[in-house]
Amino acid sequence: MLRSSSVTPVKPRRFNRYTLADTLAVVLYLGLPAALVFLPLDRFAWLTRDPMFGSYLLNLVLYSAVFIVAIIAARHYVARDARILATRPWFTLGILPLLLVAMLIVTAIVVAAAGGVEVSVNQTGLEDMTAHVPWWLTAPLLVLVGPFVEEYIFRHLMIGKLSQYLNRWVCYAASVVLFAALHIAGREAITFQALAPYLGLGLVLVFAYAWTANNLMFSYSLHALKNLLSVVLIYTVDLSSLTS
Repeated sequence: MLRSSSVTPVKPRRFNRYTLADTLAVVLYLGLPAALVFLPLDRFAWLTRDPMFGSYLLNLVLYSAVFIVAIIAARHYVARDARILATRPWFTLGILPLLLVAMLIVTAIVVAAAGGVEVSVNQTGLEDMTAHVPWWLTAPLLVLVGPFVEEYIFRHLMIGKLSQYLNRWVCYAASVVLFAALHIAGREAITFQALAPYLGLGLVLVFAYAWTANNLMFSYSLHALKNLLSVVLIYTVDLSSLTS
């Protein structure tokens, strides 16, 4: 972890090469959603009876499958990074809220530069899902499973391991752009305005990961904290009143 008196990133640590488990996780992350296109989902009664709850179940199954493989693949890094964070618990707990605020500010700046807010199909889908599914079901998916899968794919694999073969700044840029693009790909046109919120989020997550010497558990904790805030707001605030 970074010393509290320093403002420069810690030198990144060495990583092992990609494993079969890493490859399987990526194949599942990209392949399972694509496979759904070819499945006759309209024949499943539990999907047609309540499409929003069915969508939740599909996402839970898909992300849980990747989560299990990712945990197995990165188990040594998870244990190591958690031990590192545990050596400075108060610093870790203190810096996470500050980076969350920075994330909100950076996202607002990027959105403003893009020409204003454009509610993405992904965001609308999440709000529709949470309107039909109780928080105690969505929270594990959105706060625990989803953030770990995405940090494992876009930070651990795309920066921690890929930087052994490519310039790390190229890896940083690829992580930010692909993280944003895959959140809206297949749902809507990929425009700067649609990408903007996810670009802002990705920029701060990449910074957090690099700043802590490629600590997967730190960027995961920040991502989970951001999603927890989103879940709390969605379930406690009437968002429609904010846009009317």
